[in-house]
Amino acid sequence: MLKNKKKINKTYFQKLTQDLQQQGTAMPQLIVDIDALTQNIGQVVQMLARSETFNSQQLQPRLVVKSLACIELLQIIVKQFQTQGLSCDRFMVFHAVHLDAILQAFPDADILLGKPMPAKVVTDFYAQFPHYRQSNIQWLVDSTARLQQYLEITKQQSKQYNLQLKVNIEIDVGLHRGGVTTDDEMRQLLKCLTENPQHLRFTGLMGYDAHVAKIPTILQSMDESYQQSQTTYQNYQQLIKAEFPTLWQEDLCFNGAGSPTFALHCQRTVCNDISFGSMLLKPSDFDLKTLQNFQPVLWIATPVLKVLPFSQIPGFPMLDRLPHRKQAVFVYGGYWMAEYHYPQGTAPHALYGRSSNQEMVQIPKNSVAADDYVFLRPHQSEAVIPQFSSLFAYQSGQFQQWKTLRE
Repeated sequence: MLKNKKKINKTYFQKLTQDLQQQGTAMPQLIVDIDALTQNIGQVVQMLARSETFNSQQLQPRLVVKSLACIELLQIIVKQFQTQGLSCDRFMVFHAVHLDAILQAFPDADILLGKPMPAKVVTDFYAQFPHYRQSNIQWLVDSTARLQQYLEITKQQSKQYNLQLKVNIEIDVGLHRGGVTTDDEMRQLLKCLTENPQHLRFTGLMGYDAHVAKIPTILQSMDESYQQSQTTYQNYQQLIKAEFPTLWQEDLCFNGAGSPTFALHCQRTVCNDISFGSMLLKPSDFDLKTLQNFQPVLWIATPVLKVLPFSQIPGFPMLDRLPHRKQAVFVYGGYWMAEYHYPQGTAPHALYGRSSNQEMVQIPKNSVAADDYVFLRPHQSEAVIPQFSSLFAYQSGQFQQWKTLRE
């Protein structure tokens, strides 16, 4: 049982406001609470310790970079996992521009691409960074056409230097967002890999199953959906082992999960490598039953620019004579992919409209003054972090500024 769970309440935001007024930039800031993050990391360690896999291999964690897009943030997460005896040098990368940053910070990283990259991206990457030819990068393929493109790259590059691409195959386990859907498709890919060992090396499978936690229960229970996805995954594993034994290795990467289904994989899974990222920061899109023991970590703090007695709507002067229970506040910025969280009851005005410059929100009377702060909780971390040049790590009343990875 985790102890000293951080309390996110009125007192917390009042203290955070005071610290921002003393040390902040007086501009919108993206804040990550390190104590709350530490609690979530401890939750992950406990869940992994209880995990059980069908193949009896140790379940390996893989951090999703797009959801934690800050090198210093990733470093502190990796360090905290290491202090609790868990190695975590595996990363899932969705943006090619992040590859260099990750490999500079983590030279021995095991990288799995989270989506198939256009062939030109692969060519340009090795042209710009030839010293990464021997790095442990698994390029994702979802079709024979993509695999053929990658094969041509290696054949052309072999005229100048030796390049063997590590290839992981994306499979559709029920999300229907692409990937191999039939045994025949899988056989074609595996046949190509078997015939070109000097150019291509098979490293495993990737099956993302976010749908499992989001399908309405009236259509299908989460347990049924998860079992179906696991059965699909296991069938492809068995096909490889039975029909392409030369490709079967004990160190193959069978990646799955994602934050929505992380807890399910920790109970029992056919995978040996599970990805997660967003749940460590717990934005509101991840308020899921499977993540109920995780707590919010990420906040947008924006200063109050103006405070008016009530909301005045252009063209509707008659509304001014109505009783007003709330004040109108204009904040610095706005229209983020986030929900207003504190002061409680703060919300954009439905008639006035949204603004990314200085948004007007309705707020309980006498709850804030000019230069106070309003706090928002992001819906997603992957969408919001790149909008800010810096991430401010908050701990013991102090802030440390970290540069974000911007796409």
